[in-house]
Amino acid sequence: MRNGSGWIRIAAAALSGLLVAGLVPPFDFSALAWVAMLPLLTALSKVEGRRAGWKGFALGYLAGVLCCLIQLQWLAVVSPLGMVLLPLYLGIFWGLFGAFAAKLGRADRAWASLRVAFCLGTVWAGLEWLRGWLFTGFGWNGLGVAFHEARVMAQAADLLGVAGLSLVLVFCQSVLAQAGGQLRRRQRGMRWDLAVAAVLVISMYGYGKARIANEERAESLRLKTMLVQINIPQDAARVLWTDLQVHQAYEDETLKALDAMKSPQGEISPKWPDWVMWPESALTGRILRTNEGEWGTWQINLDTISQVRTAGPFSLIYGVNELEAEKSGDELVMKTKGRAYNCIAVMSPENKLQTYRKRHLVIFGETIPFVDSIPLLKKIYEQQAGVEFGGSFTPGESVEPLPISAGGTVIGAIPTVCFEDTVGRLVRKFARPGPQVIINATNDGWFKESPAAAQHFANARFRAIELRRPMLRCANSGVSAALDSSGSTAHPDTGAPQVLVDAKGSHFTRGSLLTELKIPLRPSFSLFAVIGDWGILGLAATGLIVAVFSRKPRQPDAGN
Repeated sequence: MRNGSGWIRIAAAALSGLLVAGLVPPFDFSALAWVAMLPLLTALSKVEGRRAGWKGFALGYLAGVLCCLIQLQWLAVVSPLGMVLLPLYLGIFWGLFGAFAAKLGRADRAWASLRVAFCLGTVWAGLEWLRGWLFTGFGWNGLGVAFHEARVMAQAADLLGVAGLSLVLVFCQSVLAQAGGQLRRRQRGMRWDLAVAAVLVISMYGYGKARIANEERAESLRLKTMLVQINIPQDAARVLWTDLQVHQAYEDETLKALDAMKSPQGEISPKWPDWVMWPESALTGRILRTNEGEWGTWQINLDTISQVRTAGPFSLIYGVNELEAEKSGDELVMKTKGRAYNCIAVMSPENKLQTYRKRHLVIFGETIPFVDSIPLLKKIYEQQAGVEFGGSFTPGESVEPLPISAGGTVIGAIPTVCFEDTVGRLVRKFARPGPQVIINATNDGWFKESPAAAQHFANARFRAIELRRPMLRCANSGVSAALDSSGSTAHPDTGAPQVLVDAKGSHFTRGSLLTELKIPLRPSFSLFAVIGDWGILGLAATGLIVAVFSRKPRQPDAGN
C-alpha cells in the first residue's frame, strides 16, 4: 500500500508540474491556476516519516523541473545546454517548498488549516522572490503570471507585486487540499477555512473591479506613439542583415507610416505621433560620450535619424550601444579600456540627446562573470551565441526617469531595456509624482518564433499594474504593444487591442503601430510602489516563524 501511495504521490507531483507549465504562453490555460498546485499540495500533505523533508524535496523538485523544462523549452533555440541546466536549477526552489510543506504536515481542523495555508502561501511567495533575486535573479513565470489575461484578478498585483497573486493561489489550494483530506478521513466539522478562502477570492475580484474603475476615471492626457518593428532575422546573437540593411529598414518603415499620416498637401494629421519608438539596439552605430556630457555618434546613425526627421517633428526613442569616450584634439575617441553600455537613447525634435544605461544585465548574454579568470566561459558563449565575445557591458547606475515632452507636457519615461521590464524591484525605483509611462526597448529575436516573446510580454504587463503607470513596448522581434495603467492593451476610444500583429494574428511581423495611451496626470502610488518586495519578505518571514513555533509531530495517516 505504501509503495502504491508513493507512486501516486510522484504522479501527483508530475501532474502539478504539467498543469503549472500550461498556465503561460503558448498554452495559456489560466483557469487551471486555481487547481494546478492541488495535486502536489495533496501529495505533500501525505508525506510522513523521518525523511519527510527529503521526500517532500524530491516531489517538489520533480514538479518544478518538469514545469520549467516545458515553459523554458525555447532556450534550446540558443542553448540546448541552458535549456537543461536552468530548469535543474529552478527546480531547487520548488524542492525547498516541497521540503517545507512536507515537514509542516496537515491540519485536521479548519483554523489549523488556515495556519498551514498561510505558511505555505507566504513561503511559496518568498521563494519566488528569492529566485528572482539570487545570482541577479530569474523571476520569470511566477505562479501569479497566470493572471496576465485575467484583467480583474490581476489588479491585486499593485499590493504585493505579482508574487502576492501567487500567495493567494497557493493559500486557496492549500485550504482545498486540507479540506479534501478531512473529507477522505470522514471527519466532520464546519469548514471555516473554505469560507475564508472564498471571501479572499471574492475580495480580490471586487478590488480588481474597483481599481480598474478608479484608473478609468483618473484625469489624464493623451500620448500618441508610433512603434516600429522590423522583425530582423537573427541566429542567436548574430544579426543576419548588414548594418546598411538594418538602417534602411527603419528609415523605410518609419517614413512609410509617417507619410501615410499626411494630407496630399503635406499637412500633418491631428493623430501625428508625439513619439516614435524603435527597439533595443535598433541603430548599429555607437554613441560616444565623455564624462563631461559631450557626445557624438557614428555617421550611419546621423544619416538615418536625419532622414526620418524630414517627415516632421517628434521625439525619437531607440536602442543603441554607448561607449565611454574622451577628447583627442577636437574629436571624440573611445577611451582606452573604456566601458560600454546597452542604452535607450532619446532625441528631442531639436536633437537634444539623453540616454539610459541598462542596469540589470543578462548573464551570458550581456555579461559573463569571471570570464577573465575562466576562459572556458568565453568559449561556451561563442559556441552558443555564434559570435565572438566582445566583452561585457557595464551596468548603469541611474534610477532617474527620462523627461520627454509630449504636447507641451513633460512626461517622465521609466526606461527599461530587454527583460528589465520583468524585474519589478528595479522598475519601481523610477516611480515619481506626475505623469509617467514605462518604456521598454527589447529584442526577443534571439529566440526566433518561439513562446519566449509571448512569455516576456505576459511577465512585463504586471509592471504597469504594480506601479499604475502605462507602458509602451517596442521589439525588433517580439511583442510591440501599448498597455494602460490597468495592464489592458485596449485603445481608450475604440477598445481595439494595441498590439502589432499581422493578418494571421502573429506578432512576428514587420510593420508599425500608432498607439494612444491615457497618461494619468496625478498617478497614484500603489502599495507595491511604496514598499516594494518588503511586503512579501515580511510575510514570508512570518510564515516561517509561525511554522516553526506551531509545528506538531505528525499523526500517521490510517488511510495511507
